[in-house]
Amino acid sequence: MKTPFYITTAIAYTSGKPHIGNTYEIVLADAIARFRRMEGYDVRFQTGTDEHGQKIEDRAGRAGVTPKEFVDSTAAEVKRIWDLMNTSYDRFIRTTDEDHERQVQKIFRKLYEQGDIYKGAYEGMYCKECEAFYTPSQIKDGRCPDCNMEVHPAKEEAYFFKMSKYADRLIEHIETHPEFIQPESRKNEMMNNFLKPGLQDLCVSRTSFKWGIPVDFDPEHVIYVWIDALSNYITGLGYDVDGEHGELYRKYWPADLHLIGKDILRFHTIYWPIMLMALDVPLPKQVFGHPWLLLAKKEDEADADAPLKMSKSKGNVIYADDLVEVFGVDAVRYFVLHEMPFDNDGTISWELMVERVNSDLANTLGNLVNRTISMSNKYFGGLVENKGNESESDEIKALDAEFKSFVTGIRDKAVEKMTDLHAADAMTEIWNLFKRCNKYIDETEPWVLAKQEDRKDRLATVLYNLIEGITIGAAMIQPFMPDTADNIVRQLNTQLRPFEQLGEFGLYPSGNHVTEKPQILFARRDVKEVLAQVESLA
Repeated sequence: MKTPFYITTAIAYTSGKPHIGNTYEIVLADAIARFRRMEGYDVRFQTGTDEHGQKIEDRAGRAGVTPKEFVDSTAAEVKRIWDLMNTSYDRFIRTTDEDHERQVQKIFRKLYEQGDIYKGAYEGMYCKECEAFYTPSQIKDGRCPDCNMEVHPAKEEAYFFKMSKYADRLIEHIETHPEFIQPESRKNEMMNNFLKPGLQDLCVSRTSFKWGIPVDFDPEHVIYVWIDALSNYITGLGYDVDGEHGELYRKYWPADLHLIGKDILRFHTIYWPIMLMALDVPLPKQVFGHPWLLLAKKEDEADADAPLKMSKSKGNVIYADDLVEVFGVDAVRYFVLHEMPFDNDGTISWELMVERVNSDLANTLGNLVNRTISMSNKYFGGLVENKGNESESDEIKALDAEFKSFVTGIRDKAVEKMTDLHAADAMTEIWNLFKRCNKYIDETEPWVLAKQEDRKDRLATVLYNLIEGITIGAAMIQPFMPDTADNIVRQLNTQLRPFEQLGEFGLYPSGNHVTEKPQILFARRDVKEVLAQVESLA
């Protein structure tokens, strides 16, 4: 039986259209999910939308629609973007789904009845944008420490969760499970800034707005985001408070990976684990707080070296569908996955996209595939045959052996990187394979061999080795660039190779024919033309 692997993203807040910084997370999660499937895991991949709250209620009112109509529209837009990016999720959960709302009410009631939730009142400085209260020490110049919007005094009756009751138990879990919070720097931040100084009780209901899941025994209150949104990870699997769990929950929980942005790490590594402890539910195995994708400033802007965090309210955003319109889905997937370091923020701009498309995609990969197929057609009418190298010199045998060893060694190198969620480094390893193929062309000089009648067998073997190397590389990029992988093997007249065979060389059928007319995978782009196209999109 395949080993289950459950991966989730944070659910997107339905306040508006997601930008490329938001979209990066779903693409990264998809690459991890596809890679695990390729390795042979039984993957469950969940994403979705967070649809309740005062901000939604206010925006729906300004738009002249009901909150449900508003979230139906924005959730559809989120799903459209996720589908556009070719993400292979198994469930797109919405917090307005009936099965989710029903279990959230039962979760709240259980926590109340066992004394973990109590009724009180909250008074403090409130940020409407984040829908959160803050203590005076957290506020900076009258502004929210998270979004920098102005905060205002507010007071309301609310239910509270006794966080401190489980704090010591959570600290022990984090200290004895070093893999629980990744990267390591994030763990230190949670421990030193929040847990060790002492946890305050958490507000888990609201009365100042109505757009939320009602507390069934006190309908003046709606259940606040922490219990509502965070619970999606188990309700989406069929978790039931009374123990009548669905098959998916029994199979896939605890989650192997919660993939989230670093800005919501506190909610997922403190509030969520404590909720689960109170429910007597096993904790997820790992929470990974990925860095941000920032907007690079233009060279003529002040402080051009300091990239900006994208903000829809400030209008400094790039949207995924605009990028796809200009470059295509897989080029965008490649950029956001390859340009994001494991622990530090990455940057994006239209100019950087052009640079990366031209160098890595059009040149290193696209040109390799195109000229290899073209040479096979020019010299052998598309026929690909492995004539071997037994009659060759020791130098040539050593060259071929080193090439084959390099190509077949990439799989394990990529696996090592992906095991630690270093997706960018895994892609670098795969691109080293393509670079090695290009170097092999320079070393063997097929155009010179073609002029020597007695070297035709050597020429055939060189082209076979290149086709085989590209075939292995195509299978390796499938989790990251699925359409491109399919396009390559289609032109090579073969199929994506199973993971367990990617460490073997020589499985491409000798005597096969490649396509007669190679298709350009990625065209080189002119930056001025791209910027003009962007202007027309705007």
